[in-house]
Amino acid sequence: MNMPDWLELIIGFFVANVLGYGGGPASIPLMYNEIVTHYGWTTDPQFSNILALGNALPGPIATKIAAFVGYDVLSDAYGPAYGLLGMLLALSATIIPSAVALIFLLKLLQKHRQSPIVKGMTLLVQPVVAIMMVLLTWQMGSISVHSSGIWQSLGIAAVAYWAMERKKIHPAIVICAAFAYGGLVLSHSFA
Repeated sequence: MNMPDWLELIIGFFVANVLGYGGGPASIPLMYNEIVTHYGWTTDPQFSNILALGNALPGPIATKIAAFVGYDVLSDAYGPAYGLLGMLLALSATIIPSAVALIFLLKLLQKHRQSPIVKGMTLLVQPVVAIMMVLLTWQMGSISVHSSGIWQSLGIAAVAYWAMERKKIHPAIVICAAFAYGGLVLSHSFA
């Protein structure tokens, strides 16, 4: 028996965000796993586009991904009128668990902030988050190399690094420039 799409949305985003200790960077690989691998709501290239667009817009990345995917899933399944419901369900499953945990655990964390056990747990989670980000970066990089070629991908990466690190250009501007380059140049090269 298949679960309804709306229940899958709630469970998928709830799981990704409850386990995403450390905020957006930690929840992105978990969201990728739920959105692309587990439920198949988007493809790898679609997820990388959603991620890039979400990073260019202000606000938390997890809520932007949830809003887009939630709207897309229910509007595809039941029509555009249900897209708003999908967006609200995915956003609720993303925001409510964190908000409830924050409200109930903030006092407990403040009380035990100096505890060596709490500090140790925090330090041990950081390498796991770093590995998850490396794996996601590797997957997105291999998709980029496959779709646009090694030299285009390396060139774009080098220009992005130069723009952000050397010239201190805001990442949103670099992402928008990459979108424009992809739309104007790459779309014609591979057409």
